[in-house]
Amino acid sequence: MSHCPYYSALFGQQGATAEDQGYQGSRYSEIKKALFVVREPYPEIWGAEGNNPLPVYKATFGHAFRGFLPGGKPDQLLAAATRTVDTRGDLRWGEDRNGFRRIVHPNGICLFGMWEIDQDNPYSGYFKNGSRGLIISRFSTNDGALRGKKKSFSLVGKVFPTTDENHADLLKPANFFTQQDLGNESTRYINDAKMRNSPNVTALRRFLVGTLILARLGRVFGKVDKEADIRQVHEVAELGKPEGDATNAPEFMQLQMSPGQPRVEGEKLDFRDEIYSMIFDRGDPTPKRTLSFDILVANEGRTKRFTSAYKRLTVDQWETIGRITFNTAVASYNGDHVLHFPHPQWRNDRNDPASFVRVGGKRVV
Repeated sequence: MSHCPYYSALFGQQGATAEDQGYQGSRYSEIKKALFVVREPYPEIWGAEGNNPLPVYKATFGHAFRGFLPGGKPDQLLAAATRTVDTRGDLRWGEDRNGFRRIVHPNGICLFGMWEIDQDNPYSGYFKNGSRGLIISRFSTNDGALRGKKKSFSLVGKVFPTTDENHADLLKPANFFTQQDLGNESTRYINDAKMRNSPNVTALRRFLVGTLILARLGRVFGKVDKEADIRQVHEVAELGKPEGDATNAPEFMQLQMSPGQPRVEGEKLDFRDEIYSMIFDRGDPTPKRTLSFDILVANEGRTKRFTSAYKRLTVDQWETIGRITFNTAVASYNGDHVLHFPHPQWRNDRNDPASFVRVGGKRVV
Protein backbone atom coordinates (compact mmCIF):
# COMPACT_ATOMS: atom_id res chain seq x y z
CA MET A 1 0.00 0.00 0.00
CA SER A 2 1.41 3.37 -0.99
CA HIS A 3 2.06 5.99 1.65
CA CYS A 4 1.78 8.82 -0.87
CA PRO A 5 0.67 11.89 1.17
CA TYR A 6 -2.15 12.68 -1.28
CA TYR A 7 -3.58 9.18 -1.09
CA SER A 8 -3.22 9.01 2.69
CA ALA A 9 -4.95 12.35 3.15
CA LEU A 10 -7.83 11.41 0.84
CA PHE A 11 -8.39 7.76 1.70
CA GLY A 12 -6.40 6.93 4.81
CA GLN A 13 -4.71 3.53 4.77
CA GLN A 14 -7.20 1.33 2.92
CA GLY A 15 -4.98 -1.74 2.96
CA ALA A 16 -4.15 -3.84 6.02
CA THR A 17 -1.75 -2.31 8.53
CA ALA A 18 0.19 -3.60 11.53
CA GLU A 19 -2.65 -2.21 13.68
CA ASP A 20 -5.10 -4.48 11.82
CA GLN A 21 -2.89 -7.54 11.99
CA GLY A 22 -2.36 -7.17 15.74
CA TYR A 23 -6.06 -7.46 16.56
CA GLN A 24 -6.80 -9.59 19.62
CA GLY A 25 -10.39 -8.57 20.26
CA SER A 26 -12.27 -5.55 21.61
CA ARG A 27 -14.29 -4.33 24.55
CA TYR A 28 -17.82 -3.17 23.81
CA SER A 29 -17.47 -0.23 26.20
CA GLU A 30 -14.31 1.06 24.51
CA ILE A 31 -15.82 0.96 21.02
CA LYS A 32 -18.96 2.72 22.23
CA LYS A 33 -16.90 5.39 23.99
CA ALA A 34 -14.84 5.99 20.84
CA LEU A 35 -17.93 6.41 18.68
CA PHE A 36 -19.44 9.00 21.03
CA VAL A 37 -16.33 11.22 20.92
CA VAL A 38 -17.40 14.67 19.71
CA ARG A 39 -15.45 15.77 16.67
CA GLU A 40 -16.34 18.42 14.13
CA PRO A 41 -18.25 18.80 11.90
CA TYR A 42 -20.62 16.49 13.81
CA PRO A 43 -22.79 18.06 16.55
CA GLU A 44 -22.37 17.30 20.23
CA ILE A 45 -26.13 17.06 20.81
CA TRP A 46 -28.53 16.17 18.02
CA GLY A 47 -31.17 18.82 17.35
CA ALA A 48 -29.59 21.48 19.53
CA GLU A 49 -30.21 25.07 18.44
CA GLY A 50 -27.54 26.42 16.11
CA ASN A 51 -26.27 23.03 14.90
CA ASN A 52 -25.05 22.78 11.32
CA PRO A 53 -26.51 20.00 9.14
CA LEU A 54 -24.77 16.64 9.39
CA PRO A 55 -21.92 16.29 6.87
CA VAL A 56 -22.66 14.39 3.67
CA TYR A 57 -19.88 12.50 1.90
CA LYS A 58 -20.18 11.39 -1.71
CA ALA A 59 -19.45 7.96 -3.11
CA THR A 60 -17.97 8.98 -6.46
CA PHE A 61 -16.84 7.34 -9.67
CA GLY A 62 -13.36 8.75 -9.10
CA HIS A 63 -13.05 7.20 -5.66
CA ALA A 64 -14.27 3.78 -6.82
CA PHE A 65 -11.88 3.71 -9.80
CA ARG A 66 -8.87 5.37 -8.15
CA GLY A 67 -5.79 3.37 -9.08
CA PHE A 68 -7.51 0.63 -11.08
CA LEU A 69 -5.31 1.10 -14.18
CA PRO A 70 -2.26 -1.18 -14.35
CA GLY A 71 1.03 0.51 -13.54
CA GLY A 72 -0.56 3.50 -11.85
CA LYS A 73 -1.30 4.35 -8.26
CA PRO A 74 -2.42 1.55 -5.88
CA ASP A 75 -5.96 0.32 -6.44
CA GLN A 76 -7.81 1.76 -3.44
CA LEU A 77 -10.98 -0.30 -3.80
CA LEU A 78 -9.05 -3.55 -4.18
CA ALA A 79 -6.98 -2.68 -1.10
CA ALA A 80 -10.14 -1.93 0.87
CA ALA A 81 -11.91 -5.12 -0.24
CA THR A 82 -8.89 -7.27 0.59
CA ARG A 83 -8.58 -5.67 4.00
CA THR A 84 -12.24 -6.21 4.86
CA VAL A 85 -12.02 -9.97 4.36
CA ASP A 86 -8.51 -10.52 5.74
CA THR A 87 -8.56 -8.41 8.92
CA ARG A 88 -10.77 -8.52 12.01
CA GLY A 89 -10.22 -5.10 13.63
CA ASP A 90 -13.20 -3.18 15.02
CA LEU A 91 -11.55 0.25 15.09
CA ARG A 92 -8.99 1.44 12.50
CA TRP A 93 -7.36 4.62 13.78
CA GLY A 94 -4.35 4.82 11.48
CA GLU A 95 -1.08 6.58 12.21
CA ASP A 96 -2.68 10.03 12.12
CA ARG A 97 -5.71 8.93 14.22
CA ASN A 98 -8.00 10.10 11.40
CA GLY A 99 -9.09 6.64 10.32
CA PHE A 100 -9.99 5.98 6.69
CA ARG A 101 -12.42 7.20 4.05
CA ARG A 102 -15.21 4.78 3.18
CA ILE A 103 -15.32 4.41 -0.60
CA VAL A 104 -18.88 3.06 -0.46
CA HIS A 105 -21.55 3.78 2.16
CA PRO A 106 -19.72 6.83 3.54
CA ASN A 107 -22.71 8.28 5.45
CA GLY A 108 -24.06 6.45 8.47
CA ILE A 109 -25.35 6.50 12.03
CA CYS A 110 -24.24 4.05 14.73
CA LEU A 111 -26.76 2.23 16.91
CA PHE A 112 -26.28 0.40 20.21
CA GLY A 113 -28.48 -2.15 21.91
CA MET A 114 -29.31 -5.83 22.31
CA TRP A 115 -29.56 -8.82 19.95
CA GLU A 116 -32.20 -11.27 21.22
CA ILE A 117 -33.50 -14.57 19.86
CA ASP A 118 -36.78 -15.74 21.45
CA GLN A 119 -38.15 -18.38 19.06
CA ASP A 120 -37.22 -22.03 18.66
CA ASN A 121 -35.25 -22.77 15.50
CA PRO A 122 -32.68 -25.32 14.30
CA TYR A 123 -29.75 -22.89 14.05
CA SER A 124 -26.64 -22.68 16.18
CA GLY A 125 -24.65 -20.04 18.03
CA TYR A 126 -26.35 -16.69 18.51
CA PHE A 127 -29.23 -17.72 16.27
CA LYS A 128 -30.27 -20.25 18.92
CA ASN A 129 -33.35 -19.54 21.03
CA GLY A 130 -32.42 -17.74 24.24
CA SER A 131 -29.35 -16.00 22.82
CA ARG A 132 -28.82 -12.43 24.01
CA GLY A 133 -25.84 -10.23 23.26
CA LEU A 134 -24.84 -6.60 22.96
CA ILE A 135 -24.74 -5.20 19.45
CA ILE A 136 -23.12 -2.26 17.70
CA SER A 137 -24.59 -1.48 14.28
CA ARG A 138 -24.21 1.09 11.54
CA PHE A 139 -27.18 2.13 9.41
CA SER A 140 -25.92 3.74 6.21
CA THR A 141 -26.58 4.58 2.57
CA ASN A 142 -24.56 4.09 -0.57
CA ASP A 143 -25.39 7.49 -2.06
CA GLY A 144 -26.69 10.68 -0.48
CA ALA A 145 -28.64 11.08 2.72
CA LEU A 146 -31.88 12.90 1.94
CA ARG A 147 -35.37 11.50 1.47
CA GLY A 148 -36.67 11.55 -2.10
CA LYS A 149 -33.59 10.12 -3.80
CA LYS A 150 -33.24 6.45 -4.68
CA LYS A 151 -30.63 4.81 -2.48
CA SER A 152 -29.73 1.53 -0.84
CA PHE A 153 -29.97 1.33 2.94
CA SER A 154 -27.67 -1.04 4.79
CA LEU A 155 -27.66 -2.30 8.37
CA VAL A 156 -24.49 -4.06 9.49
CA GLY A 157 -23.64 -5.21 12.97
CA LYS A 158 -21.26 -6.63 15.54
CA VAL A 159 -22.82 -9.08 18.00
CA PHE A 160 -20.89 -9.55 21.26
CA PRO A 161 -21.22 -12.74 23.35
CA THR A 162 -22.11 -10.79 26.51
CA THR A 163 -24.90 -8.63 27.93
CA ASP A 164 -22.49 -6.74 30.21
CA GLU A 165 -21.46 -3.39 28.71
CA ASN A 166 -18.46 -3.30 31.07
CA HIS A 167 -17.22 -6.82 30.35
CA ALA A 168 -13.50 -6.61 31.10
CA ASP A 169 -12.07 -9.25 28.76
CA LEU A 170 -11.34 -8.76 25.07
CA LEU A 171 -14.03 -10.33 22.91
CA LYS A 172 -14.27 -11.05 19.20
CA PRO A 173 -17.76 -10.12 17.96
CA ALA A 174 -19.57 -11.76 15.06
CA ASN A 175 -20.11 -9.43 12.10
CA PHE A 176 -23.03 -9.48 9.67
CA PHE A 177 -24.08 -7.43 6.63
CA THR A 178 -27.56 -6.73 5.28
CA GLN A 179 -28.62 -4.32 2.54
CA GLN A 180 -31.47 -3.30 0.25
CA ASP A 181 -31.26 -3.77 -3.52
CA LEU A 182 -27.69 -2.91 -4.51
CA GLY A 183 -29.11 -0.97 -7.44
CA ASN A 184 -31.13 1.30 -5.10
CA GLU A 185 -34.79 1.49 -4.10
CA SER A 186 -37.38 4.22 -3.57
CA THR A 187 -38.06 3.93 0.16
CA ARG A 188 -39.72 7.00 1.64
CA TYR A 189 -39.69 5.72 5.23
CA ILE A 190 -36.88 3.61 6.64
CA ASN A 191 -39.68 1.62 8.34
CA ASP A 192 -40.28 -0.05 4.96
CA ALA A 193 -36.68 -1.00 4.19
CA LYS A 194 -36.03 -4.75 4.00
CA MET A 195 -32.32 -5.49 4.20
CA ARG A 196 -30.92 -8.92 3.38
CA ASN A 197 -27.58 -10.66 3.50
CA SER A 198 -28.33 -11.60 -0.14
CA PRO A 199 -29.82 -8.41 -1.59
CA ASN A 200 -31.44 -8.04 -4.96
CA VAL A 201 -29.53 -6.27 -7.74
CA THR A 202 -31.12 -3.88 -10.23
CA ALA A 203 -28.06 -2.10 -11.58
CA LEU A 204 -29.84 0.08 -14.17
CA ARG A 205 -31.60 2.01 -11.41
CA ARG A 206 -28.26 3.65 -10.72
CA PHE A 207 -27.92 5.01 -14.25
CA LEU A 208 -24.60 4.90 -16.09
CA VAL A 209 -22.14 6.15 -13.48
CA GLY A 210 -23.78 4.23 -10.64
CA THR A 211 -23.93 1.09 -12.77
CA LEU A 212 -20.21 1.35 -13.53
CA ILE A 213 -19.43 1.75 -9.83
CA LEU A 214 -21.61 -1.25 -8.98
CA ALA A 215 -19.97 -3.34 -11.71
CA ARG A 216 -16.53 -2.49 -10.36
CA LEU A 217 -17.59 -3.37 -6.82
CA GLY A 218 -18.88 -6.72 -8.07
CA ARG A 219 -15.71 -7.45 -9.98
CA VAL A 220 -13.40 -6.55 -7.09
CA PHE A 221 -15.30 -8.45 -4.38
CA GLY A 222 -15.77 -11.40 -6.72
CA LYS A 223 -12.03 -11.47 -7.27
CA VAL A 224 -11.21 -11.23 -3.58
CA ASP A 225 -13.92 -13.38 -2.01
CA LYS A 226 -15.74 -15.28 -4.79
CA GLU A 227 -19.32 -14.02 -4.23
CA ALA A 228 -19.86 -10.29 -4.56
CA ASP A 229 -23.49 -9.86 -3.52
CA ILE A 230 -23.94 -12.33 -0.66
CA ARG A 231 -22.51 -12.11 2.85
CA GLN A 232 -22.89 -15.37 4.76
CA VAL A 233 -23.93 -15.29 8.44
CA HIS A 234 -21.84 -18.19 9.76
CA GLU A 235 -20.02 -15.88 12.21
CA VAL A 236 -23.27 -15.35 14.14
CA ALA A 237 -24.02 -19.08 13.96
CA GLU A 238 -20.64 -19.85 15.53
CA LEU A 239 -20.61 -17.12 18.19
CA GLY A 240 -20.75 -18.74 21.63
CA LYS A 241 -21.18 -22.20 20.10
CA PRO A 242 -19.81 -25.00 22.28
CA GLU A 243 -16.65 -26.50 20.84
CA GLY A 244 -17.46 -29.68 18.96
CA ASP A 245 -21.03 -28.73 18.13
CA ALA A 246 -21.87 -28.53 14.45
CA THR A 247 -22.47 -25.16 12.83
CA ASN A 248 -25.96 -24.59 11.45
CA ALA A 249 -26.33 -21.17 9.86
CA PRO A 250 -29.39 -20.00 7.92
CA GLU A 251 -28.71 -19.26 4.29
CA PHE A 252 -30.69 -16.03 4.31
CA MET A 253 -31.26 -13.31 6.90
CA GLN A 254 -33.48 -10.25 6.61
CA LEU A 255 -33.79 -7.26 8.94
CA GLN A 256 -36.76 -4.93 8.89
CA MET A 257 -38.14 -2.40 11.34
CA SER A 258 -40.59 -3.93 13.79
CA PRO A 259 -44.29 -3.15 13.29
CA GLY A 260 -45.58 -0.25 15.36
CA GLN A 261 -42.44 1.84 15.05
CA PRO A 262 -43.61 5.43 14.37
CA ARG A 263 -43.04 6.97 10.95
CA VAL A 264 -41.23 10.29 10.76
CA GLU A 265 -42.61 12.86 8.34
CA GLY A 266 -40.63 15.45 6.42
CA GLU A 267 -39.55 16.35 2.90
CA LYS A 268 -35.88 15.90 2.04
CA LEU A 269 -35.34 14.44 5.49
CA ASP A 270 -31.85 13.16 6.30
CA PHE A 271 -32.14 9.46 7.21
CA ARG A 272 -29.87 10.07 10.21
CA ASP A 273 -32.29 12.69 11.53
CA GLU A 274 -35.08 10.18 10.90
CA ILE A 275 -33.36 7.62 13.13
CA TYR A 276 -32.31 10.16 15.74
CA SER A 277 -35.90 11.36 16.13
CA MET A 278 -37.11 7.81 16.79
CA ILE A 279 -34.88 7.63 19.88
CA PHE A 280 -34.32 11.22 21.06
CA ASP A 281 -36.15 14.49 21.52
CA ARG A 282 -34.39 17.37 19.77
CA GLY A 283 -31.78 19.07 21.92
CA ASP A 284 -31.97 16.44 24.68
CA PRO A 285 -29.05 13.98 24.88
CA THR A 286 -31.02 11.47 26.98
CA PRO A 287 -32.66 8.67 24.90
CA LYS A 288 -36.44 8.66 25.26
CA ARG A 289 -37.47 5.68 23.13
CA THR A 290 -36.09 2.49 21.59
CA LEU A 291 -35.86 1.40 17.97
CA SER A 292 -36.28 -2.26 17.05
CA PHE A 293 -35.72 -4.44 13.99
CA ASP A 294 -37.10 -7.94 13.52
CA ILE A 295 -34.66 -10.75 12.67
CA LEU A 296 -36.01 -13.03 9.95
CA VAL A 297 -34.27 -16.12 8.54
CA ALA A 298 -34.85 -18.72 5.86
CA ASN A 299 -33.04 -21.74 4.49
CA GLU A 300 -34.86 -22.00 1.18
CA GLY A 301 -35.07 -19.45 -1.58
CA ARG A 302 -34.89 -19.09 -5.35
CA THR A 303 -32.30 -16.84 -6.94
CA LYS A 304 -32.54 -15.69 -10.54
CA ARG A 305 -29.59 -13.99 -12.18
CA PHE A 306 -29.23 -12.31 -15.55
CA THR A 307 -25.55 -11.33 -15.54
CA SER A 308 -24.14 -9.48 -12.52
CA ALA A 309 -26.44 -6.50 -13.20
CA TYR A 310 -29.72 -8.19 -12.27
CA LYS A 311 -30.58 -10.60 -9.47
CA ARG A 312 -33.81 -11.53 -7.70
CA LEU A 313 -34.12 -13.55 -4.50
CA THR A 314 -37.55 -15.02 -3.77
CA VAL A 315 -38.22 -16.49 -0.32
CA ASP A 316 -41.65 -18.06 0.17
CA GLN A 317 -41.55 -18.12 3.95
CA TRP A 318 -39.45 -15.97 6.26
CA GLU A 319 -39.35 -17.02 9.92
CA THR A 320 -39.14 -14.29 12.57
CA ILE A 321 -36.88 -15.59 15.35
CA GLY A 322 -36.03 -12.47 17.35
CA ARG A 323 -35.25 -8.80 17.27
CA ILE A 324 -32.59 -6.16 17.71
CA THR A 325 -33.53 -3.38 20.12
CA PHE A 326 -31.46 -0.20 19.95
CA ASN A 327 -31.52 2.18 22.91
CA THR A 328 -29.17 4.92 21.72
CA ALA A 329 -27.51 6.22 18.57
CA VAL A 330 -24.86 8.62 17.33
CA ALA A 331 -23.64 10.01 14.02
CA SER A 332 -19.97 10.80 14.51
CA TYR A 333 -16.65 11.22 12.75
CA ASN A 334 -15.33 8.00 14.26
CA GLY A 335 -18.50 6.17 13.23
CA ASP A 336 -17.93 7.18 9.61
CA HIS A 337 -14.13 6.98 9.50
CA VAL A 338 -12.80 4.69 12.25
CA LEU A 339 -15.39 1.96 12.94
CA HIS A 340 -14.66 -1.14 10.85
CA PHE A 341 -16.87 -4.11 9.95
CA PRO A 342 -14.92 -7.11 8.61
CA HIS A 343 -16.71 -9.16 5.96
CA PRO A 344 -17.27 -12.81 6.88
CA GLN A 345 -15.11 -14.81 4.47
CA TRP A 346 -16.93 -16.95 1.94
CA ARG A 347 -17.24 -20.69 2.51
CA ASN A 348 -18.24 -23.14 -0.21
CA ASP A 349 -20.22 -24.83 2.58
CA ARG A 350 -21.35 -22.13 4.99
CA ASN A 351 -21.42 -24.65 7.85
CA ASP A 352 -17.93 -26.05 7.25
CA PRO A 353 -15.04 -23.93 8.60
CA ALA A 354 -12.64 -25.91 6.42
CA SER A 355 -14.29 -24.75 3.19
CA PHE A 356 -13.04 -21.16 3.14
CA VAL A 357 -12.17 -20.03 -0.38
CA ARG A 358 -9.55 -17.62 0.95
CA VAL A 359 -6.68 -18.90 3.09
CA GLY A 360 -3.65 -16.98 4.34
CA GLY A 361 -4.68 -13.85 2.51
CA LYS A 362 -4.97 -15.57 -0.88
CA ARG A 363 -7.88 -16.88 -2.92
CA VAL A 364 -7.42 -20.65 -3.19
CA VAL A 365 -10.52 -21.75 -5.17
